[in-house]
Amino acid sequence: MEAVQGSALLVYALVAVIALIVLIAKFKMNPFIVLIVVSLVLGLAVGMPMGGIVKAFETGVGGALGHIALVVGLGTMLGKMMAESGGAERIANTMIQAFGEKNVHWAMMTVAFIVGLPVFFEVGFVLLVPIAFNVAKRTGTNMVLVGIPMVAGLSVVHGLIPPHPAALLAVTAYSADIGRTILYALIVGIPTAIIAGPIFGKLISKVVIPNPDNPLVSQFVDESKKDRQLPGFGVTLFTILLPVALMLIGSWADLFFAPKTFANDFLRLIGNSVIALLIATLVSFWTFGRARGFGADQILKFTNECLAPIASITLVVGAGAGFGRILMDGGVSKAIVGIATDAH
Repeated sequence: MEAVQGSALLVYALVAVIALIVLIAKFKMNPFIVLIVVSLVLGLAVGMPMGGIVKAFETGVGGALGHIALVVGLGTMLGKMMAESGGAERIANTMIQAFGEKNVHWAMMTVAFIVGLPVFFEVGFVLLVPIAFNVAKRTGTNMVLVGIPMVAGLSVVHGLIPPHPAALLAVTAYSADIGRTILYALIVGIPTAIIAGPIFGKLISKVVIPNPDNPLVSQFVDESKKDRQLPGFGVTLFTILLPVALMLIGSWADLFFAPKTFANDFLRLIGNSVIALLIATLVSFWTFGRARGFGADQILKFTNECLAPIASITLVVGAGAGFGRILMDGGVSKAIVGIATDAH
């Protein structure tokens, strides 16, 4: 079959995206299955070699899950320990007291913006999700009103502000001044986060009502222990910000030790997002586990049961990356670049 060229590729891609939305939203089909089927059909439609379609899809899935699965798994365990100990409730109560129940959406955007400065989007997301669920539950607020500002804060920081990859790549490519880049990013990013976060979140929360039976709620919010003694705010904040601090230290390794020395390499190792989350999760087994009276059997139970609800989410993320790989290998990405470069 002859490969499709030019603008026809964009038409096929558009049809594929519309098909995804309709099959998932209208016909309630499993997103994981739909992404696989639509990706394979799109690969055939644009003329990719039949022997390479599945390989391309698998490459996309593997490339995404190699990192995402580790981060989401460790972050979910950390969040579960924080929830079971009452740490997420402590953070939520403190935020509600500081900002007031009517302004929790502004609180979530602010916290996400700050937490997102040194960490990648997916790391900040898994760190803040338990707090978002607890804030929504304590205030009786639509989760969309809390979640959208959180995602907006993380997204803006990840997309615009160094040392995040896209911004740092632009700084390097244009030999830009990193200080001025951060300043301009804040000037653009803060209003953007406000509009896309609290303002849009308040509008869309009147229309979008999430399913109250979300399985993650039961993992991160425990109403049965409402009157328990909560851990201190300081130890909770220390545990949740530990991976953030480790990643910062890793990124500043060259300031402390000469490059390619053992000490420099070690700081970079513990500053890796996966290792930083692993260390924080292990620390949480003490601060949120043993120190709160939980035994080894209970900690094992917590870490096992919290993984089930994220399995389907992780698979969908992987399948989405596979779909993206089909778009790349099928030539859709090149077609978009070609049209963009030919335009004024």
